Amino acid sequence: MLDKIKLVVAFLLVVAGIAGFYYLHESAAVLKLASVLVGLLLAAGVAWTSEPGKRFFAFGKDSVAEAKRVVWPTRKETLQTTAVVIAFAVTMALFLWAVDASLMVVVNKMMGRGE
Repeated sequence: MLDKIKLVVAFLLVVAGIAGFYYLHESAAVLKLASVLVGLLLAAGVAWTSEPGKRFFAFGKDSVAEAKRVVWPTRKETLQTTAVVIAFAVTMALFLWAVDASLMVVVNKMMGRGE
């Protein structure tokens, strides 16, 4: 139950930050931005103390670690793959255009419109 209360408080802090943004509509942009950021930071702090918040932040940390282990393709591999995809898309577009034009000719002949 305590975790739910913490999450509700975190949500209310986000809402307060956004409300502060609109309350300070005639103030400098820096103050409006600071209002939202303070609300978000306080909400993150409160949410982090709850069990779901701790699991979420642990998941984020694990995700970053996993992304660091990924073997990303080289620039050459990326360019080659992109070229293959573009060539395939152009080939399919030409094929579909040819099929469409052929069917249009056949239908026009059947309807007696073409010569």
